[in-house]
Amino acid sequence: MRSLIKTSVLCLALAFAGSPAFAQDPAPADAPAQNAPAKAAPTTTDQNATGQATPANPDAAPAWHVGGALIGAPKYPDDFKRFDYVNPDAPKGGLVRLPADGTFDTYNFVISKGTVAAGIGLIYDTLMTPSLDESSSEYGLIASGLSYPADYSWVKYRLRPEARWQDGKPITPEDVVWSFEVLTKNNPQQEYYYRHVTKAEVTGPDEVTFTFDQAGNRELPHILGQLLVLPKHWWEGTDAKGNKRDITAGTLEPPLGSGPYRIKSAIPGRTITYERVPDYWGEKLPVNVGTNNFDQIRYDYFRDDTSELEAFKADQFDWRVEATAKTWATAYDFPAVKDGKVILELFPSRGSGLMVGFIPNLRRPEFQDPRVRRALNLALAYERMNRILFFGQYQRINSYFYGTDLAASGLPEGRELAILKEVQAEVPPGSIPDSVFTKPYANPVAENPGAERDNLKQALDLLNEAGWVQKGGKLVNAKTGAPFTFEFLLNGPTFERVGLQFKQSLARIGIDMTLRTVDSSQYVNRVRARDFDMIYTGWPQSLSPGNEQRGFFGSDAADQAGSQNYGGVKNPAIDKLIEKVIYAKDREDLVAATHALDRVMMASDYVIPGWTLPATRVARWNRFSHPDPLPYYSDGFPTVWWYDNAKAAAIGRIPQ
Repeated sequence: MRSLIKTSVLCLALAFAGSPAFAQDPAPADAPAQNAPAKAAPTTTDQNATGQATPANPDAAPAWHVGGALIGAPKYPDDFKRFDYVNPDAPKGGLVRLPADGTFDTYNFVISKGTVAAGIGLIYDTLMTPSLDESSSEYGLIASGLSYPADYSWVKYRLRPEARWQDGKPITPEDVVWSFEVLTKNNPQQEYYYRHVTKAEVTGPDEVTFTFDQAGNRELPHILGQLLVLPKHWWEGTDAKGNKRDITAGTLEPPLGSGPYRIKSAIPGRTITYERVPDYWGEKLPVNVGTNNFDQIRYDYFRDDTSELEAFKADQFDWRVEATAKTWATAYDFPAVKDGKVILELFPSRGSGLMVGFIPNLRRPEFQDPRVRRALNLALAYERMNRILFFGQYQRINSYFYGTDLAASGLPEGRELAILKEVQAEVPPGSIPDSVFTKPYANPVAENPGAERDNLKQALDLLNEAGWVQKGGKLVNAKTGAPFTFEFLLNGPTFERVGLQFKQSLARIGIDMTLRTVDSSQYVNRVRARDFDMIYTGWPQSLSPGNEQRGFFGSDAADQAGSQNYGGVKNPAIDKLIEKVIYAKDREDLVAATHALDRVMMASDYVIPGWTLPATRVARWNRFSHPDPLPYYSDGFPTVWWYDNAKAAAIGRIPQ
């Protein structure tokens, strides 16, 4: 589960939008939630091992809960007045301008076609919403609370009677059920993500119930709380011209929402502006105190990173997440930085793990042998690239949960070892590499040219074992004589310098890698269609992984169009380990199962790991202020920041 992202719905629907962090060289920035949770009536409960509340009497009807946590217990009591990290007296007002990549052609995030406008989640509310100083806790927003049995076989949500759409009509259980049904019917990723929900139904005047096909999945009640709710009456109505709206088609008609913002204006593909709703129904909820402080939030689109950077220098937008080490080291020496009008700051990444890297498409025959994939890792001269290209800023990733306690280390022992042995016995011999049990995963290291040559020799030895030989300086298939060539697909030009370094190293062992740079729309379409040999992207990971792992690495997702199983991983051992993660009974079991999953994934060499900085590099025009301290797991921008008139006046220009 991704507790630091507004909703799993929106995150998965926009998974191919081409985050600069994945498209360039560091880890992705945290995606702060746009809304805060809400309050529900107090209840009396016990806490189980996962932190979720359960009835004190197992024979009694399940209690109603204000919120729940997947790690420990929820921080905030039933009667809390606000989150600790907000400024309750934060002023409202001002404009914040943000950048976006490429273009957009629709406001409808439900369908998997088209490119959705940045920030569209601002106009909607969800059933539950996370706090930003807890790793995986949710509190009611549209819902005043939730209820579920001890075996997690279903979940009920009770809606707030005051919850309203922006046209004044109430948000109903029928809206919730309809939203779930249209989302899972029209979005393959969401159909897969929620496949264990067998029924969504209205079970009372303010109540909706979701029933599951299996018991024991502690995360299902949690991720259903992230459901973004749509207005059934609006989508089934007609537009200003009398045409019936269609949830299965793209649209640029500003949709009706329930959230703190609405669309004010837009130029399709170029810019979109959201304005704060003055009579937002949830504004005075205790957990919305101190949030949604900007009167307007605008996204301006840029074709590439170079034009975006120049626009930032010219004060055309306010907040830039810098994804390139070289740019951070060399490009921020313009006068506004020296004068203190632009602030450079690193925000630590604490709330999520990460894997990014070069992902070979296992659907291509040349990448199906793990020895080939390991050889590609041996050929990557990372240390040289870090010195030359990245100014020594990065750390090499060695885990799918890098930066968290979920990353495997050392040799397996205890519960983790027992899990690995269980899985080894249930799959064909050799499905789990022997190295899982005998040595920890380690990336190749080459601190000098001699070490690089040694790595290339090892790579050639592995390639020879896999049936590839050198002839006339080229690597060819020993049986067919076909040369080893592949295409590295790039989302824009920024990563070309990295690709050229890798190309140069591969050429030394006879592999011909070509670089293919395309625009964002073409990149998205080709990745969705699996029309690539290799890409560079990855997966953010929360501190409480669960159902999303099926979409990342499950065998079923490998053949699902548009899933995030980019490489096409199909491994029965991994499928089994994912289920152990999902159905872990407590935190200790979850950590052990995740360690085991991580260890098998890394040993299988499905990715040539990339690099990251355990912080987000941000340059901002100094017009804003924020609470001190900021929430532990997020920079909180723009959710809890506000426009500071005094700082803006010192810059001497009011943004328009």
